[in-house]
Amino acid sequence: MTLVKWMPRRAMINWHSDIDRWMDTFFGSDFRLNENISTIRPMVNVEETENEFIISAEIPGMDKKEINIVANNGMLSISGEKKDESETKEKNYHQIERRYGKFERSFVLPEGVDHEKIEASYKNGVLTLSLPKMEEAKPKQIEVKVK
Repeated sequence: MTLVKWMPRRAMINWHSDIDRWMDTFFGSDFRLNENISTIRPMVNVEETENEFIISAEIPGMDKKEINIVANNGMLSISGEKKDESETKEKNYHQIERRYGKFERSFVLPEGVDHEKIEASYKNGVLTLSLPKMEEAKPKQIEVKVK
């Protein structure tokens, strides 16, 4: 058995990182008390079909001109800025839950995605990206022959 000197400062540092890991496990990494509360992180669904990958991102209240999509070096990035449209300082808010500010989400593109044919559409606050697979990346059905 080895004796280890107890150091209170080191114990506190470990305690904080343990709490952060615990919070990430239960609430996801978006839940951090020390992060800027105005940070926007669009929620996404990623789906795979036989012919394509589909990414759906919730980005309500934006114009399509404010959304930037870039595919480069095996990465796909969605970014933009949701601006507060009200300029009146006289409003007396009792509760503010809507978020404004810049956002960005990035994804590693899977092997076999045809970068040249990626398409995007935006309807009712949902951005939908279609990432078609290349022909050689699609699964091929192999017929079993009876002899």
